[in-house]
Amino acid sequence: MREWFMRLPVVVHIFLAAIALWLLSLMVLKSLDVYTRHNESIVVPNVKGKTPEEAHREIRKIGLRYIVLDSIYSKDMAPGAIVEVVPAIGSKVKKDRILYLTINARTAQMAIVPDVTDLSLRQAFALLQSHGFTSIDVVYVSGSYRDLALGVQLRGKTLRAGDRAPIAAKIVLRVSDGGEGGTDSTFWSPRSESEWRASRSSDDSDDEEERGTDDDE
Repeated sequence: MREWFMRLPVVVHIFLAAIALWLLSLMVLKSLDVYTRHNESIVVPNVKGKTPEEAHREIRKIGLRYIVLDSIYSKDMAPGAIVEVVPAIGSKVKKDRILYLTINARTAQMAIVPDVTDLSLRQAFALLQSHGFTSIDVVYVSGSYRDLALGVQLRGKTLRAGDRAPIAAKIVLRVSDGGEGGTDSTFWSPRSESEWRASRSSDDSDDEEERGTDDDE
């Protein structure tokens, strides 16, 4: 048998080797399909707004698992409700995939109010942001030194250094107007220190133009 095989033309040997390689490739691909469950996928269900307890049965029923990974606070959603799902809702995943859930905290996240008294507006604003406060209104009030921070208020109540306040709440940074006649009204609500700097640069440019006009007159 071996002698007969060896007497076959080289072309036949190559042809038989190619067939053997093709069959081996098919076997490997088939085994990979079985191992990875190729073409078998599950759509991530829409459980947003439900509690993990409510979503548990729905997630487990379709062969997925979940972990509550994080929590945030939103006043627009019910406490304990699912806010975000990763992988995203509607995406296709394999069986036994773990879904990572972010839920709405049952209480607002709190932060300690820093001491901003006698700091510059820029320093006070940056310090409040570094403590996690995201909604800061700046109010100019009567005072001797312009842009000097005088304190922080929440819903009309003065906060002392060390007090705790919700980080998402709108707080008011009271700043001296330098004797320009503050009216205790909101001046602007910058979203970041860079926006504050841009606003101040614009104000300074306007002041220089006004002084230049007065000099010309």
